[in-house]
Amino acid sequence: MGASARLETFLTDSSATETAPASSRQFAFLVAAGIFLSRVAGLVRDRVFAHYFGNSDAADVFKAAFRIPNFLQNMFGEGVLSASFIPVYASLLARGDKEEARRTAGAVAALLTLSTSILVLLGVLTAPWLIEAVAPGFQGEKRELTILLVRILFPGAGLLVASAWCLGVLNSHRKFFLSYTAPVLWNIAMIVGMLAAGAGRAQNSLVVITAWASVAGSALQVLVQLPMVFKLLGGLTLSLAHQAEHVRTVIRNFIPVFISRGVVQISAYIDAFLASWLPTGAVSALAYAQTLYILPVSLFGMSVSAAELPVMSGAIGAADEVAGILRARMNSGLRQITFLVVPSVMGFLALGDVIVAAIYQSGRFTHADVIYVWGILAGSTVGLLASTLGRLYSSGYYALRDTRTPLRFAIVRVLLTTLLGYLAALPLPRLIGVEPRWGVAGLTISAGIASWVEFTLLQRGIRRRIGQVGVPLAFLAQVWVGALVAAAAARGILVAVGHRGPIILAAIVLSVYAILFFGVSTLLKLPEARSMLGFVRRRAGMK
Repeated sequence: MGASARLETFLTDSSATETAPASSRQFAFLVAAGIFLSRVAGLVRDRVFAHYFGNSDAADVFKAAFRIPNFLQNMFGEGVLSASFIPVYASLLARGDKEEARRTAGAVAALLTLSTSILVLLGVLTAPWLIEAVAPGFQGEKRELTILLVRILFPGAGLLVASAWCLGVLNSHRKFFLSYTAPVLWNIAMIVGMLAAGAGRAQNSLVVITAWASVAGSALQVLVQLPMVFKLLGGLTLSLAHQAEHVRTVIRNFIPVFISRGVVQISAYIDAFLASWLPTGAVSALAYAQTLYILPVSLFGMSVSAAELPVMSGAIGAADEVAGILRARMNSGLRQITFLVVPSVMGFLALGDVIVAAIYQSGRFTHADVIYVWGILAGSTVGLLASTLGRLYSSGYYALRDTRTPLRFAIVRVLLTTLLGYLAALPLPRLIGVEPRWGVAGLTISAGIASWVEFTLLQRGIRRRIGQVGVPLAFLAQVWVGALVAAAAARGILVAVGHRGPIILAAIVLSVYAILFFGVSTLLKLPEARSMLGFVRRRAGMK
């Protein structure tokens, strides 16, 4: 049995998820498997990138330039469409109104195409001014190269918005795997571009080729999904029929989520803005750390949330019945997420140097860079659990057709992130006598604090709507104990076998960590751990 089948067995076998139908757990597995493959491809892409660029000026330029058009993708992309389009489209499918669902999908596609095309054109034309707003610390050749890359990358971001529309259609039809594995092609295109052109080429030239490869990968990501989308829709007719009832509903839902996403994106750009004033390498190191940080958020938080949103959106009945369905699904999902994210947090804290070295240490990315990125990653763990659980809470609001409440809480989060981020990144390092470059770790810590504030507000609000929802404190404490004991033992193993290559060392230490975590969790009688142990026994032929 392969790794994906093992993951499916775990997700579908846990007694902690007995309240959720088997089909829902299978959907969560498909999302997780797709995200896992795309994230692995992304880590390979980042390793190749680190090999050729390290924490150089060219690396800073690409990471900063990518953030600007990526704003377009995030504003119009998966999260926004999931919250606004999927509840309406999935509801139409649940009622059997396939023709109206097809018309709604066509109108949304047309409106997205028109709006993103205009924004792509504006982005290309206004690139110099965008650089001033996002990375004012870049000067001279570094600034000019950033402008060039922004202009190249903007059309690719527009294509990724189209990919997000495809994902919305596919997810509503319970076709999760294709939409979440499509980004693998984007990563492969960039990897091939760097490997094919990297030998002996100047970094500034290579980074331009990498940008063009990103655009080509964006096109591939869309094209691989379109045949299945057209088949499910029974054809596609583009129309700007924005006055149609269900299209108006999508637009009404879209606006607050769009603003909410924009507020969150502003927070990310404030981080980049502040990091651009720090010494060379701060922007790229922050991006390397964020790639690792987002892995458990996507793999565990997004997989459960994405699988549950269409199902929760289709819940029908009296208010109490709908609330009961949402309560059962959310409590089950929150428990699953916690069991897997807590050891991720502890792993990043205690073994982050091993993880960073295994993925990035190569060529121009040195051991000193490993320690730097580890410090930033450790700061990111402050809000990792809150951010991951918050995704499912937000999905609960979206299923209730409430997109405005998460917006208000997101604004609070961003205001806190901005204030605390500025203080932690710029004046604080000088006051406590540390190197200015460590201000970027202050950025991640302050963002984590703000995430917990947002999480608290989301949880309190949803409890008022549907009743008691959350992770039991006893369960949370047991998971933390398992992760702490396993991490301490794994760190001891690291000392004993430390003189090995980073990849071999990571394989040994992380395997010990995972085995011990599940072992301790089994002794603590956690249902999720017992499910995994039952699978191992079946594999060994034991009863």
